[in-house]
Amino acid sequence: MWSGPRNISTAMMRAWGNRADTAVIDEPFYAFYLQATGKQHPGAAEVIARGETNWRKVATGLTNESPAGARVFYQKQMTHHLLPEMDRGWILSLTNCFLIRDPAEVIASYLRKTDDPALEDLGFVQQVELFDWVRANSDRVPPVIDARDVLENPEGILRMLCAAVGVEFARAMLSWPPGLRETDGTWAKHWYGEVARSTSFQPNERKTALVPSRLRAVHERCRECYDALFPHRLTLSS
Repeated sequence: MWSGPRNISTAMMRAWGNRADTAVIDEPFYAFYLQATGKQHPGAAEVIARGETNWRKVATGLTNESPAGARVFYQKQMTHHLLPEMDRGWILSLTNCFLIRDPAEVIASYLRKTDDPALEDLGFVQQVELFDWVRANSDRVPPVIDARDVLENPEGILRMLCAAVGVEFARAMLSWPPGLRETDGTWAKHWYGEVARSTSFQPNERKTALVPSRLRAVHERCRECYDALFPHRLTLSS
């Protein structure tokens, strides 16, 4: 599941992780990304120290058998972690899906963590580029789901997603126990406060998120990428 930051990606990982037949992994390229870019994210030194910084080893692990023989191996991935020096051929051995969210909402959420997100930090450009690459190299349109659609109708969208990837829907995906997990990354204590308190997908208010004028150009570019993916999203009418 390819997402950008400040989406419902961790809640989506909770949904899949609550299935009895599924193993999950949380942002496996994060340590590599932090070491390669020098980004000063909260807890960066610990993430690098405890994670795998060789992206090739990570990719090999992601394309081998599922952990503990699980029938489904759900991988929570951040598109901005795919740096240009990484080969992408391994990606085609996976079933690739894309989770999108309105960029104004993403930026508003990101600003609660840092004051000045750059375009490359938000993952939209990388997401649409990866979608186009997967589509061109697999001769199929990868499934796309929108965060707002999921929050407004979790069961309906999750049923469609499961059908699109050839997995039977499980009602266990609709709720989960609160708290952090052993499968969460070491960064969970810095980023996962809200999802740790959650027990299900919760509809968000339909209000327009305000983007500061200093980020207008960043927002417009993110909007172009989001708008390119939005028509491909799974909907109950499709």
